[in-house]
Amino acid sequence: MKISPLTPSENQAVADLVRSVILEHGVPKVGTAYADKSLDDLYSYYQQNSGIYYVLKDENGQVVGGAGIAPLENYEGPVCELQKMYFLSEIRGKGFGQKMIEKCVGQARIFGFEQCYLETMPYMEAAQKLYNKMGFKYLEGPMGNTGHFSCPVHMILDL
Repeated sequence: MKISPLTPSENQAVADLVRSVILEHGVPKVGTAYADKSLDDLYSYYQQNSGIYYVLKDENGQVVGGAGIAPLENYEGPVCELQKMYFLSEIRGKGFGQKMIEKCVGQARIFGFEQCYLETMPYMEAAQKLYNKMGFKYLEGPMGNTGHFSCPVHMILDL
């Protein structure tokens, strides 16, 4: 498996992956990453928004996961958001989520962010367990305004 920055030719594979995982977990389409206008061209979104998106590719070069960081929308201050972290079911639980978070958080520090925020669903317990292991703490409510009003779990990591 290889982690590398997203290229324009991988946009569709990432969009398809994100949408399929969202549907697999029964996450609402509205108020989540599923409905993000940027999802079909993440490469351009991250280029314009001082962020980066990483893809995880298998030995055949197929995109099997991804995650990114960008400044937290509608928030003033040195806070980024861990965004669109999704993996195909066959690679979950094998340590790639931790590697992806480490890659994103490392880059966030290089970009000068002081905190990393995320939003998730309450029933995504395995993800929350990983976030806790990586040092994320629960918040009482959202920061900024990402438009993901259907994601009621909010967490933060001091960088």
